Amino acid sequence: MNRVVRVVLILLSIFIIAGCGQASQEDVKKELEEVVGDLTSYQTKAKMEMLTGETAQLYEIDLAYQSDHFYRVLMHNEGDEEGSQIILKNDDGVFVLTPALNKSFRFQSDWPSNASQPYLYHSLVADVLNDDQAEFKVTDQYYVFKTQTNYQHNKTLPIQEVYFDQDSLTPYLVKIYDADHNVAVEVTFEPFELGVEFEPNFFEVDANLTSGIFSLPVGLIEGEHSQSEFIVRYPTALMGAELSETAEFDREEGKRVVLTYQGEKEFTIVQDYNETAMVAVREPELSAGVPVHIGKTIGAMTDQSLTWSENGVDYYLASEQLTREEMIEVAQSMGQQMEK
Repeated sequence: MNRVVRVVLILLSIFIIAGCGQASQEDVKKELEEVVGDLTSYQTKAKMEMLTGETAQLYEIDLAYQSDHFYRVLMHNEGDEEGSQIILKNDDGVFVLTPALNKSFRFQSDWPSNASQPYLYHSLVADVLNDDQAEFKVTDQYYVFKTQTNYQHNKTLPIQEVYFDQDSLTPYLVKIYDADHNVAVEVTFEPFELGVEFEPNFFEVDANLTSGIFSLPVGLIEGEHSQSEFIVRYPTALMGAELSETAEFDREEGKRVVLTYQGEKEFTIVQDYNETAMVAVREPELSAGVPVHIGKTIGAMTDQSLTWSENGVDYYLASEQLTREEMIEVAQSMGQQMEK
């Protein structure tokens, strides 16, 4: 069947549901499944507010999708220009790019289908369809589902509410709750533009690293990216361990600090402060593990390590005793205390 005809039929069925009284949960779930199944492309913007730390973090997100597995997610935090990142998925894999620092990592990962993604249309619909116990209600403008989340490495955010616009069935609002039913994350979407025609290189790594997409002189900055004083960060979530040793080293690129924690669950944290940015665009580094959100940045996680970059500093957390969830908790707690 012609795609245009199918879309018209889906829209007609939506209007029929609306015209025949209040829609049932099963009716809406069926329509959501059909709508995302027929999507060829979309683009939208969103704002994501993280309320889990001492101060709220606000991100502006630009989302683009092209059937059937191309994604580009731009995440911009005004409080950390250098930390603005791009998640790309194309035929070559999954990439996390930090254009201001000229860094890119490639993952062998099934992202985004491996966990809930609160800013992706397909992921939100999948969470709705996969939860047989989902709660459902209808407001004046929205269909609202309350579902379980699927965060593989973070069990502290178990529930979400997803608001779908009744006319377009696109998401309008997502609220993610912690175990005490406090809102921890909130995502608000602008209207979706469907059927977008993207440039041929829109989802390519090099094009996004050199495009100046965040209004920064990407790949051309040398020694200008973060000249503030290097302050060692210490975690507040210690998992029964205590700081036993601090070692400092001078490298050609900058300073390195190694923190060793011993006790109930031992771990080591390496902090590399890089004083000079790379000039040329580098090939993406193949990163073991999977991409994960760590507070206001995206890192790479394996069973025994977690790496991430923030404010011009590269962090490496290693432990044979911490769980993945505990490693994330330790990493996130480092953003809350700047001194020992």
